[in-house]
Amino acid sequence: MMKYKTIALSALALAASSAAMAQSTSNGSGGSHITLYGVADANVQLLDGASTSTRVQSGGLNGSRFGLRGVEDLGGGLRAFFTLESGINLDSGSQSNDAFWGRQAFVGLSTPYGKVSLGRQYGSLYSLSSDFSQFSNNSFGASTALIGGFKGYEPVRGGDGSATSNGGPTRINNSIKFESQNYSGFSAGALWGMGEVAGDTKGNRVADIYGRYTHGGFDAQISFVDDKANTLGLKTRTVAGAASYAFGPYKVNGGVISVDDRSATNADGDGYWLGASYTLGQHTFKTQYVESKNKHVLNEGKSQAFGLGYQYDLSKRTALYSSLTRFNNDVGSYVPRAAGGIPAGLINGGERDLTEFVTGIRHSF
Repeated sequence: MMKYKTIALSALALAASSAAMAQSTSNGSGGSHITLYGVADANVQLLDGASTSTRVQSGGLNGSRFGLRGVEDLGGGLRAFFTLESGINLDSGSQSNDAFWGRQAFVGLSTPYGKVSLGRQYGSLYSLSSDFSQFSNNSFGASTALIGGFKGYEPVRGGDGSATSNGGPTRINNSIKFESQNYSGFSAGALWGMGEVAGDTKGNRVADIYGRYTHGGFDAQISFVDDKANTLGLKTRTVAGAASYAFGPYKVNGGVISVDDRSATNADGDGYWLGASYTLGQHTFKTQYVESKNKHVLNEGKSQAFGLGYQYDLSKRTALYSSLTRFNNDVGSYVPRAAGGIPAGLINGGERDLTEFVTGIRHSF
């Protein structure tokens, strides 16, 4: 038994030594390193509507994930880089995307003029709906994830209503992306997602261009996305803009997303949000209002969310959080919405509104 323990310990020591060498290996031009990182985030969610539901959910402040990120300095201002990132449903241990590396999977080259990368990558709507929202773009609270459902099209959540299906248009498959360097606070980028449809080189492709300006406490972004989801009968163009301003312990933010469906379905829709927060030491208090409106639906077709949130930072990596949100849904033929999925039986024809309470913990590493 002692012999086997010795062999096992030796193998572990060799693996640790190899990992350390891999992170510190350098060539004639510079060095390279690989970082393992992630987020573990889980919460208890209480929903009250026509009935009540209590469940443990994953990803309140941030989506649970783990990933690998690597950089190699090639010299002359060039660097190679890659990211592989997998989403996790912490409540069940399952993966949160159809693909194992479903959050991100790309490789690229950084130059003095900008970065070029290839793979499955974030589109501009991801950063716009996440960075400028008090409740990010997750499926809890008064989140920008409320915006969408325009005849199945989900500009923030992604899903089957996009050309890229698994996460698009916030994450784009088969894409090539260019991001410029920062010039006095301004940066721009462009992404092309190749549809790769047999017999139709332009089918299911996604085009995405965006610009961002950051100076002092001011931050703003605009984006234009053309999503040619031929196989779903959708041809959508999304124009979006968002901004935030931080002054002292205060921060205000807002944004708008407008979807123009140029197909016969005519599934147009708009969404906007306004939020604010106040930070006092380890405490952050936040509030946000979000509205989503289907233009093609009779009787308004509108959902609204108003939420209050609180976050207590135990450290730079660990935080406790809670939120209370009210979701109001119009009557008529419109399908009621919340930031996340609604359990069966929780709403009915007479009671379409929801109240949500969430409390959880997030740890990043």
